[in-house]
Amino acid sequence: MNIKVVLTENDPKLGKRGDVVQVSPGYAQNFLFPHHKAKPATPLNLKGFEQEKTRLEKEEAVRLEKARALGARISSASLMIEVLVGEGEKMYGAVTSQDIIETLSQQGILLEKKDIHLEEPIKKLGIHQVPVKLHKDVLIQLKLSVAKKTSS
Repeated sequence: MNIKVVLTENDPKLGKRGDVVQVSPGYAQNFLFPHHKAKPATPLNLKGFEQEKTRLEKEEAVRLEKARALGARISSASLMIEVLVGEGEKMYGAVTSQDIIETLSQQGILLEKKDIHLEEPIKKLGIHQVPVKLHKDVLIQLKLSVAKKTSS
């Protein structure tokens, strides 16, 4: 006969945190409970996990809304990076994710390197579309213009 437990952490074989699963009493008593991987599925424990789930869903909704607002700001921003070029319009070096982050921060838009998905550094002048992933559901295209630096 199996007993019901609520998982307190994700487990690849049993399920996600907050899931109610049936396991053998010996497995629960000898492994899950002592390692704090599960709790008995009492009404009090179930209620606590429901409240936590509701709180996490609200936090996720707020993160998604912030990501969408930031995405709108980024997609409306025009970004230009000037680079030194040699003969034949050949660039010295390349434009990297870090260069894009620094240029965006000058406009008050703060991103992390992991948000910008450049397959390889940009090595040509012109207009480029750079994918920016702000959230698992928010992927936008940043319009980036790479231009020749004019001597001043």
